[in-house]
Amino acid sequence: MSVAVFSDVGAQPYLPKTNDEVVEILPARGESWLEIRYLRKQVAAQPNNLEPALALVRRYIELGRAESDPRYFGYAEAALAPWLTAAQPSAEVLTLRATLFQNRHEFPAALDYLNRALARQPRLAQAWLTRAAILEVQGRYADALNSCLPLLKLAEPLIGQVCVNSTLSVSGQLDTAYRQLAQLVPAAENAEPQDKQWALTTQAEMAEQMGKADAAEQYYQQALQLTRRNGYLLATYADYLLEQKRHPEVVALLGNETRADGLLLRLTLAEQALQLPTANAHIDALTARFAASRMRGDTSHQGDEARFLLHLLNQPEPALALAQANWAVQREPRDARIFLESALASGKTQQALQPLLAFLAQSKLQDARLQILLEQIKGGRV
Repeated sequence: MSVAVFSDVGAQPYLPKTNDEVVEILPARGESWLEIRYLRKQVAAQPNNLEPALALVRRYIELGRAESDPRYFGYAEAALAPWLTAAQPSAEVLTLRATLFQNRHEFPAALDYLNRALARQPRLAQAWLTRAAILEVQGRYADALNSCLPLLKLAEPLIGQVCVNSTLSVSGQLDTAYRQLAQLVPAAENAEPQDKQWALTTQAEMAEQMGKADAAEQYYQQALQLTRRNGYLLATYADYLLEQKRHPEVVALLGNETRADGLLLRLTLAEQALQLPTANAHIDALTARFAASRMRGDTSHQGDEARFLLHLLNQPEPALALAQANWAVQREPRDARIFLESALASGKTQQALQPLLAFLAQSKLQDARLQILLEQIKGGRV
C-alpha cells in the first residue's frame, strides 16, 4: 500500500539546546517553507497548546514524504517529543508517533502505538489507515482488511475504497480490486489531490501486477500530473520505467533526486545501464550511505541494499542474505521480487525460498513479474 512511503530516517533526532540554535537550513520551497515558519511561530507562541504542535508535526511528515528528505522526519520527532511525556498522550499524538516508527520500518512499535491510540479514540480514521498500511506491508492481509473496513464509515469514500481494494489486490482478488478501483477513481472528482494521487498510484501498481504496462503508464501519468510531489510515486514510477528499459527517462526523472537513497539507487541503475560516467560516483555514494545506515542500526533499507548488491555490485550471495532479512520484516511484491532474483542469481533457490513460496501459496498473491521468476525456478533454469 503506497501509504507506506520511502524514508531515510534512522538516527534519533537532535534536540537543540535553545530555541535560537540553528541546526541546519532547510531548502526553501515557496509556500511550504512559509507555512513551516508560520507553524513554528505558532508553536513558540503557544507552547502549551497541542493543536499547533500537531499541525507542525503533520506538515513535517508531509514534506518528508514529498521530498524523500530524512531531516523532516527528525524535526517531526523533535516537535512531537514533549507531548509524549504526558501521563496520557492524546490519540493523535500516539498516531503520529506510530507514523514515525512506520517510517523507520519499526512496525511492531508502530502497531503498539496505534493500538493504544485506537483504544483511546476508536473512530480515529488516520490510526486505522496507518494500521492497515503496516499490516499490508507485513503480509497480514486479513488483519489489514479489518483495519480498512472502519474507514468506509469514518473517512472520505475514496480513502476507504482504496484501502480495501489495495488489500484485496495482493490477497487473491486482483481482478476484482482493479475493476472496482477503475470505476471509483474517475467518479471521485471532488477528492483531495493527495487522495486521488494515492488512488491512481495504487491503480498503476495493480496494472503492473496484471502485466498491463500501457494501463500502468496511463495511471502513473495521471498521478504525476497532479503536481504534488511524492517520493513514493517517483520511486514506483522509476521502477516501472526500469522494468520497461526506459533508462533515459529514469535519468530525466531522478537526475536531481540524489538525497534519498532509494531514488539515488534507481537513478544509478539507469546510469549503469546507459554506461554513464556518473554511475561510478553514485555507486560509491550508495556504498557509503548503506554502510552508515548499518552503523547506526537502521535496517529499513535492506531491500534496496539487496538490489544494490545484486544489480550494481554483482554480489548475489550477500544480496540474498539481505533479501531474506528484509522479507522477515516486510512482504510487498517488490520485496518478493528481490528475494527471488537474489536466490536465482546465487543458485540457492530451494531452501532459501521456502518461506517466500509458502507465503505466496497461502496469500494467493498475483503478480506477472513474480510469475516469470517463479517459472524459471520451476523449470530449473537457475
